[in-house]
Amino acid sequence: MTTLQPPPAAAGAVGRPVKQPVERQRYAWTGWGFMAPFAIVFALVFLAPIAYSLYLSLFREQLIGGNQFVGLDNYRRAMEDPQFWSGLGRVALFLAVQVPVMLGISLIVALALDSGRLYGKSFFRISIFLPYAVPAVVATLMWGFMYGTRFGLLGDVNDALGTAIPDPLSPDLVLAAIGNIVTWEFVGYNMLIFYSALRVIPHSLYEAAEIDGAGQFRVITAIKLPAIRGALVIATIFSVIGSFQLFNEPSILQNLAPNAITTYFTPNLYTYSLAFSGGQHNYAATVALVMGLITMVIAYAVQLRGMNKGA
Repeated sequence: MTTLQPPPAAAGAVGRPVKQPVERQRYAWTGWGFMAPFAIVFALVFLAPIAYSLYLSLFREQLIGGNQFVGLDNYRRAMEDPQFWSGLGRVALFLAVQVPVMLGISLIVALALDSGRLYGKSFFRISIFLPYAVPAVVATLMWGFMYGTRFGLLGDVNDALGTAIPDPLSPDLVLAAIGNIVTWEFVGYNMLIFYSALRVIPHSLYEAAEIDGAGQFRVITAIKLPAIRGALVIATIFSVIGSFQLFNEPSILQNLAPNAITTYFTPNLYTYSLAFSGGQHNYAATVALVMGLITMVIAYAVQLRGMNKGA
């Protein structure tokens, strides 16, 4: 008796659905394999420190009893800490004044370089960007010695001209002096962001504006600024984060101006002093987490505002 065999096509059709889920599962694991190196590094250098800081913030080191769980007491203490709020107010003032000045100068320089009317464009671009290549420690020490009234450039000018230029490292002027250092360091960096965004604007827009008889100012306000709005938002967010992270400049200048820069001059400097000078690691972790949350909220608000304007 002859047994009928299914045709090869039917066998393939029957066997194909069985292999499909296995192939999809293999492709899914392949994707995770590509993501694994980044995910591991991200967890070790970002998520793990945050988790450990959160753990530390829930405890307090006691002279009697050792490390004890205190819940949210450290956060309550931070909300009532006048030194923390003093440092936060200082960096908020720094942010409100220094960031617009720095970004304004960077934008003007980028527009000048992109105008095509500046001779030696490559020289000016490298010269303006060069301070960003100087390490922050070196830049702060250099400016700190220039600021000194008993030594350095300012002292020599006073002696040579018989003048009495106010001390930039005095308590009333030290924040402006730090703002000058940070501006000198990062104008070139932000200029490069704006200039790169300007270079990718289609030339057809400029040709249409020329046909319509638009002047240079009209081209800037109607074409260039709207086209680089994304770059403006990114540079603003970076500058906001950098302002709240202010640490290097006041930490280095503290030895040159001990009466003007206190241990709580900025929140980051306050956190460092708590952890490494005061031995209050738990409270230092709390202050760091609170500052991280404040920075995240303000940076997100800046981003949201920039996106709404773009829409």
